[in-house]
Amino acid sequence: MRTFAEPFAMEIQTTDMACRSVYVPFNRATVLRITAPLLVTMLMVGPASGADRRSQPEIAGGGVPVLKIDGLRFRDLDRDGHLSPFEDWRIPPERRAHDLVRRMTLSEKAGAMMHDALPVKDNIYDMEALRTLVLQDKMSSFIGRLAADGRILAQQANAAQAVAESARIAIPLTISTDPRSHFQVTDGASVAAVSMSKWPETTGFAAIGDPALVEHFASIARREYRAAGFNMVLAPQADLATEPRWPRINGTFGEDPVRVRAMVAAYVRGFQGGPRGLASGGIPAVVKHWVGYGASDKGYDGHSHYGRFATLDRQSLKIHADAFKGAFAAGVSGVMPAYSIVRVGNESNSRFPPVGAAFNRHLITDLLRKRYGFRGIVLSDWGITRDCGDLCRNGFPAGVMPTREGFSTAWGQEDARAEERFARAVAAGVDQFGGVSDSGPLVSAVLQHFISEARIDRSVERIMALKFRTGLFENPYVDPNEADRLSDASQFRSEGLRAQARALTILKRDPANMPLPRGRKVWSLGLAADVARAHGLVPVERPEEADFGIVRLAAPWKGEHPQYYYGSRQHEGSLAFQGNDPVYARLREAAEKIPVIAVVYLDRPAILSQLVPHVSGLVVDFGASDEALLDGLSGKVMPEGHLPFELPSSEAAVENQRGDLPHDSAMPLFPIGFGLSLTGTANNEKVTP
Repeated sequence: MRTFAEPFAMEIQTTDMACRSVYVPFNRATVLRITAPLLVTMLMVGPASGADRRSQPEIAGGGVPVLKIDGLRFRDLDRDGHLSPFEDWRIPPERRAHDLVRRMTLSEKAGAMMHDALPVKDNIYDMEALRTLVLQDKMSSFIGRLAADGRILAQQANAAQAVAESARIAIPLTISTDPRSHFQVTDGASVAAVSMSKWPETTGFAAIGDPALVEHFASIARREYRAAGFNMVLAPQADLATEPRWPRINGTFGEDPVRVRAMVAAYVRGFQGGPRGLASGGIPAVVKHWVGYGASDKGYDGHSHYGRFATLDRQSLKIHADAFKGAFAAGVSGVMPAYSIVRVGNESNSRFPPVGAAFNRHLITDLLRKRYGFRGIVLSDWGITRDCGDLCRNGFPAGVMPTREGFSTAWGQEDARAEERFARAVAAGVDQFGGVSDSGPLVSAVLQHFISEARIDRSVERIMALKFRTGLFENPYVDPNEADRLSDASQFRSEGLRAQARALTILKRDPANMPLPRGRKVWSLGLAADVARAHGLVPVERPEEADFGIVRLAAPWKGEHPQYYYGSRQHEGSLAFQGNDPVYARLREAAEKIPVIAVVYLDRPAILSQLVPHVSGLVVDFGASDEALLDGLSGKVMPEGHLPFELPSSEAAVENQRGDLPHDSAMPLFPIGFGLSLTGTANNEKVTP
């Protein structure tokens, strides 16, 4: 590193009148005017060396001027014509964030703490509405829920970033996404894999039991997401699927804590690109949902008022919390608290008051930050500061289609004012608020001294430091051609297809028809005839004409709360097949005439006791196309799945198990880890703690 006595040509000025200026001689001929804070920074990082020149990052142009200093390029994000510390990419992210935050107004800081959806109109982002959110509401973090071709996603992301450059300080947009690489699509949880390679659900990765495969998948998804303009992923779920009726299980890695910890760590490493944190080109991951969400009472989901409780004890709370250790060891960038009001045995209300996890200081500050040492951002789940009125609490009247009108998850704070909700969540440890764009109540909470501005500064510094680490301040733009190329990456698609087949889990094998015998006649439900032909089978229309049958079913469910928006869309209630299920009824009829292989998609566990006696073969999948299914059943790709959760034997067993403990139902029909090979032998688990 050069010393200040060596010749070094550089001009740096600042218009920050609050800082005292000093003069530092670089050599006998050169004097540099510099502010005291910048001097401290320069003493730390030193002047630009040859190594600094070689590490020059790509600098975007766009609507931001570019400064050229000693042959290096920097974006003049505040357009003052001078290099400020926050604009200097040689300075560590935390120091850049500190410098930026002290230049921001209170309204800009509050806006940075909002994280709402990018507005959509006519299947593209609504740029006029976005302009209002950026310039008026001062927002710089959004979730993108648009499902489109890669090129369109990239172009839309670039257009959104261009809007952000028109703000007083050109703070680039964080554009997050829910998972969009799998089969299941649920509003508020996942997005269709339109232009991405398609893989099994995360439960399918757990069934395969190979953390290296999870990391490989996540590294592929990282490239696809980043090319499409997404620079944060709201995943993975480290929730333990201990309550089998819970509808969010398909986004988990099952209910075994050791397996979950290993898989979550691999997922974070793959997306973030480094073994211990975010690397260059990585995407920050936000692990969720802290903590105990998988123990939701009766499996009812916390999006709805009736599902707001999760009951655990001290032992099970630790089991659920320890499942997150893999994410922490991998240096995960963010944590999202659960919606649930966590009830822990007879604990006093001082530790576990009847409020949602995002309002619980013990869960976030004492456990997450102090005991588990997490130092990244805490992003709330959606809607915790919204008003919860009659529709939120009681649902829509009979005969009225539920919408998101009145949506809120302000559990335990339903009757509080918005300012109080913001203040309590910030006091608990929340840094950013999901699903809200109006930061006015947060500003009001500061002005009313409910929260100090210094506390706001700490949150905004964390948010900005992550943007700096992601490289967005230097170049927030992506290449639509690269997004196009990755959308057509046949290798990625074939790898996803292979993983789908590997995750197939055989519970009962038909020795006469597994592997599939070529040239035989097959009757099927839910299976494309052309795929059957491509695998050497002869499709027929009636069971009487067939040698055997294949029937695809989904795990059963029984909607119990159709008057609620999420209650009408999520799978809840009984895990057992009902007699009026039309596919189940047709399977039973066909099974009286021919051998039938049943294939059940498990988005959560199912009670298969009624099914097993009637089928010659039983396979469960965790997201598999017809092609992947027949690749596996034919032996082209060997199925190697084993159950990531147990399958209960009866509804009584489900009622009597504890929703907060892993695989504890009495005499399960199939225990966790069960799985046969295509030749009928037991599969071996591969998870390494």
